[in-house]
Amino acid sequence: MPFKSKAQRRKFAQLLVEGKITDDQYEEWNRSTGKKVLPERLHPKASAKKASTRKTSAKKSTSK
Repeated sequence: MPFKSKAQRRKFAQLLVEGKITDDQYEEWNRSTGKKVLPERLHPKASAKKASTRKTSAKKSTSK
């Protein structure tokens, strides 16, 4: 099974260092991923811009 993101690859490397997975398991995933360019995260967190724009538009309507 290939890695889906850079974050997942880092997590598996951490598990390897901690001894929770074997070297062979990590290498199998790494080989199956190949030289693909991976995204930083598969599902990025929502940005804070949306929350701040709602607050500003609410302030504008109350000041009129």
